[in-house]
Amino acid sequence: MDRRVLLRGLAASAAAGPLASLFALPSEAAVPMIAPTAAPLRQMRGMWIASVVNINWPSKPGLSPDQQRAEFRAWLDLAVARRLNSVFVQIRPAADAFWPSPHEPWSEYLTGTQGKDPGYDPLGFAVAEAHKRGLAFHGWFNPYRVSMQGDPAKLHPDHPGRRHPEWIVAYGGRLYYNPGLPEVRAFVQDAMMDAVTRYDLDGLHFDDYFYPVNTPAFDDSAAFAKYGAGFPELAAWRRDNVDLLVREMQQRVRAAKPEVAWGISPSGIWRNKGTDPLGSDTNGSQSYDNLHADTRGWVKKGLLDYIAPQIYWNIGFAVADYAKLAPWWADVATGTGVQLWIGQAAYKVAATGQPAPWFEPGELSAHLTLNRGLPAIGGDIWYNAADVRADRIGSITKVVADHYPAPVLPP
Repeated sequence: MDRRVLLRGLAASAAAGPLASLFALPSEAAVPMIAPTAAPLRQMRGMWIASVVNINWPSKPGLSPDQQRAEFRAWLDLAVARRLNSVFVQIRPAADAFWPSPHEPWSEYLTGTQGKDPGYDPLGFAVAEAHKRGLAFHGWFNPYRVSMQGDPAKLHPDHPGRRHPEWIVAYGGRLYYNPGLPEVRAFVQDAMMDAVTRYDLDGLHFDDYFYPVNTPAFDDSAAFAKYGAGFPELAAWRRDNVDLLVREMQQRVRAAKPEVAWGISPSGIWRNKGTDPLGSDTNGSQSYDNLHADTRGWVKKGLLDYIAPQIYWNIGFAVADYAKLAPWWADVATGTGVQLWIGQAAYKVAATGQPAPWFEPGELSAHLTLNRGLPAIGGDIWYNAADVRADRIGSITKVVADHYPAPVLPP
């Protein structure tokens, strides 16, 4: 049986069983429902499970295999209880691996020591457990981040960055692979495709990090001198390097496993209208200029199966209004064949320093209500799992009551 057809029964039984006491959903009387609509057959309802610096899973390095497995099962059970259908799990957070990779060392976030075998195959376990529950499993990769610290000597002795120091750029107290080197692009693709070809992943997912910043202080001058001929400026060459990675990843995924969904969750602003008439009516950081990521171009060129912009702002926020950005992205995606899912900022709800709307239980629900009027939007992904679990001021409970009346299949 196709594992996805198990979703409805598994989710319903989980919500009605022991999980109901842990993740109780409200009755219709407890939280007023908005105008009812028929649930779609398929809709993205995902959440990000982050591993870098042990944000979500494992909760700290050095847990036993049984402890790690128990934690992950709890995250999946949470997803089912919230009537989600997909998890985006960070399995290559920093040029490392949550599986026995022939290319890069075991992640330090598993054991506390980079390169140390955790005693089981976390990725194999995680995929199998997700599929048991009818959840789609998207492997989340960071393509170029090498380390959250800045000393190459602290990498594992067999780390590719130690064997190829010319691949590494140090910036801002961290280490990165140099996106301008063709051999680096080929290598990081090999490292990620190893997981795609060996495991039953439903998707290959990038987050919003490519070049860390738009400045010559990220010193790739030697690579630019060697490969930058014909480009008017450093930024244009860098943008082309990222375009090449995106295009080549699409080609490799489609050649190896065309059923695997390939997509990216970029920063929510491509360019501001004040910079480019094609841009959004915003005044925030521009991924095209600051991260060298031509996110609109990827959609228009059809280089992705889906895009999931992180529209992490409230409705009415002057710098970047959700009510303006969601329609802008819907217009970009319409007619392209690229699916559009929205990254939602569950982490901002009732968080110190956030604008007043984030202290309203209905802010996130209002985002999804707005989305209903934009047919190009096929669902949402929540950042992050801990905030879905915390359900501060009942915001996630309200989303589920208002918009997830029953389980549905993933796209």
